[in-house]
Amino acid sequence: MKTDTPTAGAAPTCAAVRRGRPRSEAAELAIFTAVEDLMAGGANLSELTIEGIATAAGVGKATIYRRWPNKEALLVDVVSRLEIAMPESTGVSARDDLVAMIDYMRRRGLAKRSRWILKAAFGQMHSLPELHKAYYERVVRPRREAALALVRRAVDEGVLRADLDIELLGDLLMGPILYRSILWDDSDLEDPELAGKMIDALLDGLAPGA
Repeated sequence: MKTDTPTAGAAPTCAAVRRGRPRSEAAELAIFTAVEDLMAGGANLSELTIEGIATAAGVGKATIYRRWPNKEALLVDVVSRLEIAMPESTGVSARDDLVAMIDYMRRRGLAKRSRWILKAAFGQMHSLPELHKAYYERVVRPRREAALALVRRAVDEGVLRADLDIELLGDLLMGPILYRSILWDDSDLEDPELAGKMIDALLDGLAPGA
């Protein structure tokens, strides 16, 4: 008669499952670290290969391909991992969330200046169309959509004018910090109050009835 009582061999199987996650995380960390180390050693993104990364990480190529379909997908995850995480919406007010978004971009700009690997990755990405496309679809587009969602909320709350195109409003709000963090290399991004100053100045001009 069959019962639900586990067999003697069940415990090792469960233990193996429990041990699988740390091994998986350790392998991914080794792969990420290998890419960063290779770049720190002067390797260009175009020069990196799955075989070379696997060798540097001490794993097999199959271990990488189980996690990423190609090099581009892996590199997107490496660059994303180096970046500062986007802030969660507080829901307190559209103005506060817009300030948080701009401050995130300010801190991201500082990180790109201070972290050579991140700066090198962004500098080389435009010469690699497949990588640039993958990064845009997986990272840039979702962040832009999140920013535009905040703009729509600000319009709904009456903070921003409703007679202007949403994407234009987004460009007007995000443009100044992008200019300072990407095009103006020695701009003052150290000021923690910069985001608030920018948003308040823009809201004064873009508020209904301004």
